Amino acid sequence: MSDDVRDRFEIPKEMRSMAEASLEQACKAFEKFVTAAQTTADTIEERNATVRAGAKDISGKAIAYAEKNVQASLDHAQSLLKTKDVTEVVRLHGEYVQGLMRSLTEQAGEMGQIVGKAAIDATKPKA
Repeated sequence: MSDDVRDRFEIPKEMRSMAEASLEQACKAFEKFVTAAQTTADTIEERNATVRAGAKDISGKAIAYAEKNVQASLDHAQSLLKTKDVTEVVRLHGEYVQGLMRSLTEQAGEMGQIVGKAAIDATKPKA
């Protein structure tokens, strides 16, 4: 590839649109996940001191997940800035989306376990 072509490298509109749509979809899924977790945490917090501890765990985990996902997005953006050709952009984007989906799936599973434990703890009779 000549230096002129490399200097004029731009991401095609279709690829940029696909990347933006994928990112938007992932963001919406994560927002729904966080909203559901927060709603659950808010509901549980109304129960009692035992439940407050569970809600604190849920909130803390949701914040940690958000931080992790935002950092992954920033890292991805940084890696795109270093690309040299369209093939590399496509590869990096595919890896990012796959990693994000794996991460969101894992996070949802972990959050489900935390919420489930908090719910069980909330329904235990006080000793």
